[in-house]
Amino acid sequence: MKLGVLLPTFAPDAARALEHAARAAEAEIDGVFAYDHLWPMGTPTRPALAPLPVLAAVAAAHPSLAIGPLVARVGLGSVDHLVEGLRTLHALAPGRVIAGLGTGDKLSAAENEAYGLGYPSADERRADLTQAIVALRDEMPVWVGGGSEATHELAFSLGATLNLWNRTPEQIAEAAVRGSVNWAGPRPDDLPATLSALREAGATWAIVTPDVEIGELVSWRAGAGG
Repeated sequence: MKLGVLLPTFAPDAARALEHAARAAEAEIDGVFAYDHLWPMGTPTRPALAPLPVLAAVAAAHPSLAIGPLVARVGLGSVDHLVEGLRTLHALAPGRVIAGLGTGDKLSAAENEAYGLGYPSADERRADLTQAIVALRDEMPVWVGGGSEATHELAFSLGATLNLWNRTPEQIAEAAVRGSVNWAGPRPDDLPATLSALREAGATWAIVTPDVEIGELVSWRAGAGG
């Protein structure tokens, strides 16, 4: 199971995110990822950095790291704009970009509405998601943020990896029967036990929020035998 960390991009500048990425690269963590929100969930007065420019800076500085948004949401711009942004990142870091894609949900709808972007129906958003997956899946790995059963079925039917947020190892194992699945979420209270359980459940990646101590991931990997 590969290990990743989310970068602290809910900040007025990228300094902390770049420092976090440097620590991850030094520790031989497999990848770093960035949120795609217009503000931190539920707190519209706080800043949020756009993911792709931060990831481009990380890619240039740390050639060992896989990078990707977790997840880039359709509906914040056109599908073509999203696809070309990820292709540009791929041109900077060939073989290292993961196209994390998602539809968004009611928790992020306020961001769209506040900026006049509209909030199409779930079916319309899944149609946009399908277009993006088909455009990118032959060029780079594609992950799909989990949500409804219809979105899960779409991901598996198109050969994408399903990325599930803060699910139990049992839920990961259930999804892994159908296809490739990752876990992402906040640092669990018992991180080593959870990581071991996720690996046994069939998770291909585990990606932890920025509050995790990177040394904890290194220690688990050493003790778990890689």
